[in-house]
Amino acid sequence: MSSLNHAHTNMVIQQVRPSEVLNDTVLAVMSDVVRADFVDEDSVGMAYADTMLTIAHEQCMLTPILEGRFLQALDLAPETNVLEIGTGSGYFTALLAKLSKHVISVEYYADLSELAAERLAKADIRNVTLTVGDASQGWPLVERVDTIVITAACAQIPDDYLQSLKVGGKLLIVTGTAPAMSVQLITRMNEREWQPKFLFETVIPYMINGEPIQQFEF
Repeated sequence: MSSLNHAHTNMVIQQVRPSEVLNDTVLAVMSDVVRADFVDEDSVGMAYADTMLTIAHEQCMLTPILEGRFLQALDLAPETNVLEIGTGSGYFTALLAKLSKHVISVEYYADLSELAAERLAKADIRNVTLTVGDASQGWPLVERVDTIVITAACAQIPDDYLQSLKVGGKLLIVTGTAPAMSVQLITRMNEREWQPKFLFETVIPYMINGEPIQQFEF
C-alpha cells in the first residue's frame, strides 16, 4: 500500500469515524473518493490531514471530519436532489454526488469551477451541474430541491434558501461568529414553517458577500 493510500485509509478510520461519523454509507463514500485527486499538486502531501487546506483565491477545503459530519447530518438518499453553495475543490461535491441523484453546485470563482469540472470528469462523476455566480443571498432554481448545503459560513440565513426547499427538505448551514459558530440543520415542515436543529459548533470562513455587516461607531 502506498503512503497516500495508507493516509487515505487512516483519514477514514482514525479521523472521521472516531468523530461520531458512524454512517457506513458515508464512510464508504469517503473511502471511495480519492481526496488527493481534488487538491493541487503541491498540497497532495496534506490532502488527508485534519486541517483546512487553502486553495486558490484564499478559499479552503473543509476538514475531512467536518465533511463527514455534514454528510451524516444530511442523510442523503439516491433520489435526493442537492444544491451545494461553494464548489471549491470539487471534493465535497463529489461526495454529495455519490450519495444523491443530482447536485447543482455554485462557485463564485469561474476558474475554481472549471478545475472542479475537470476533476469530477476524471473521477467519472457525471450527475453534477456546475455553475458560477454570487450565491450569498440565494440562487435561482427551476424547481425546489430536497437538500441545500452551504460550505461556508453566513452571518444570517438567506430567506431565499429557506424558500428553495421542498416541504420536508433540509438546509445545512453554519451561522454566527467565531469562536463558536453554529452548524444547523433546518427542515421545512410546511409552506410557512421551518424547524431548526442545532448540531454542533465549529469555525469556518464566511461566504463571499455573506460576512457580518461592519458596525461603525461615531
